[in-house]
Amino acid sequence: MILLRPSAEIFLKSANVRRKWERKLISEIKRAIGDVRLRKGGGRIWIEEDITPEARDRLRYTFGIHSFSVCKRCSLQQLEEQVLSFWDERWGEKSGFSFAVRVKREGQHDFTSQEMAARIGALILDSHPDLRVDLKNPDYVIFVEIRDLDCYIFDEMIEGAGGLPPGVEGRVVALFSGGVDSAVASWMMMRRGCEVIPVHLDPGDFGAGEGIERAEEVASFLQRYQRNFKLKIIDHSEFLTDLIHLLRSVRLERYTCLLCKRRMYRIAEEVAREVKARGIVTGESLGQVASQTLGNLFVLDQAVNIPVFRPLIGLDKNEIEGWAREIGLYEICASTENRCLAAPRRPSTRGDLEKILDLEQRLYGDRRQNHENG
Repeated sequence: MILLRPSAEIFLKSANVRRKWERKLISEIKRAIGDVRLRKGGGRIWIEEDITPEARDRLRYTFGIHSFSVCKRCSLQQLEEQVLSFWDERWGEKSGFSFAVRVKREGQHDFTSQEMAARIGALILDSHPDLRVDLKNPDYVIFVEIRDLDCYIFDEMIEGAGGLPPGVEGRVVALFSGGVDSAVASWMMMRRGCEVIPVHLDPGDFGAGEGIERAEEVASFLQRYQRNFKLKIIDHSEFLTDLIHLLRSVRLERYTCLLCKRRMYRIAEEVAREVKARGIVTGESLGQVASQTLGNLFVLDQAVNIPVFRPLIGLDKNEIEGWAREIGLYEICASTENRCLAAPRRPSTRGDLEKILDLEQRLYGDRRQNHENG
């Protein structure tokens, strides 16, 4: 049997929202491990049958689960006998180490959690006198959760992904390079209950590195959190060719990154309309590079009519890389170099919106004319 602890946030919602989110979480659990027998109540979900180690591993990547434990169920009357049986299954006759008992109870009982923990500890010591109790730094901990007349015995709490159940907050489109920033930003939005649609803009010959290959590898990794996380690849090279030709002709190459990213925003907005998404996600962090100054972010936002979400906005590079390492993404994202050959030597840090709009009018007018002539 598996005892699941959903994220605490779920139980802070209204009764109607809580029921809806619990149903969504149960649906995701079944998608992850199969159509198993489930039971819920009192802030817990129980999987009432054995599952494989591989299925347990998939539970670790299901958002909405705070932690879970493989446990042994018994009645309150059987608790003392079953605790000793559980101990013997785990440790047999081994001795010479310290232990502690942690008890959590729900319901009306004639004992406190501390009293029951002391009683169980004494019982174990009677059977294994070579052991010793250490409540502060034990070698081993045995947990007992008592809920009315049912008891659950376990010795491990496996950390889950936390966050909100997948998709409860709707859908967003992520500009996804496959680098550390865009990968962590996508993961963070998943964790907050969003279904993320990743869009990769392929720069073609302007990309120095393994852009598409890396993006696909990172997307494959993130599928363990969102099974339909499938990369949508859109060619961006033709636009870059036209953009660079125009900016060189007027000697305004410093605006390359801003005009490029505004185009990316617009493509993401088009995809968002197609898939009924509620916003765009980027991996931008304030002041990290020239295009991410406050002034330039303002210029970028003016390119679209839907919200732009930047979950990394207040983090520095070290903090973002720390998250990537914690998730397990860093080695994949940082495994190859992926420079943009279209980037100017001295990009603008304070874009002039009126100038940008004038350049776009010329750019898109020229592109339409070229397509018509072609």
